[in-house]
Amino acid sequence: MPASVSKTSLVRFDNNRYSVTASAVGRPVEIRAYADRIELRQEGRLVGEYPRCFGRDQTIYDPWHYVPVLARKPGALRNGAPFKDWILPTGLERVRHKLGSVPDGGRQMVDILTAVLSDGLPAVEAACLEALGEGVHSADVILNILARSREPVRPITILTPDTLRLRHEPVADRARYDNLRRVL
Repeated sequence: MPASVSKTSLVRFDNNRYSVTASAVGRPVEIRAYADRIELRQEGRLVGEYPRCFGRDQTIYDPWHYVPVLARKPGALRNGAPFKDWILPTGLERVRHKLGSVPDGGRQMVDILTAVLSDGLPAVEAACLEALGEGVHSADVILNILARSREPVRPITILTPDTLRLRHEPVADRARYDNLRRVL
């Protein structure tokens, strides 16, 4: 059945609200209800999936749906409903705890969480644990560790056809340049 997405990335179904990815706001989704789960799709793409909730008036959040929004509103990490009682993996949780005492800790934690969207949770978790092992917890350090751990892009090898290969290696001759200057 079709449904609309609220401005807060929620879809109402069966007297409950389920979150969807922030990119789905403003466009309709299709709800597929099964006995054990709910699938929310937009143009065939899965934007949310949950175990079915048979309670009433409950809101079920997936905090990862709201991470892209945190870039604009980092304070929501501290006060937002989707992030209350959010259990992160050990390394990320320890970094979040340490950044809680830093003035711009919320912004740094948002930068780390945003990296999960591009690098994946296992890589960010490993980077957090490595940084904590070195006694630091700054987002800059963790993002640097992530950047160093990415596999470099291998250059494309271009095969040169025989017709374009040099037969005679060019020789640098400054005298030719001096002769050209005398002529002008």
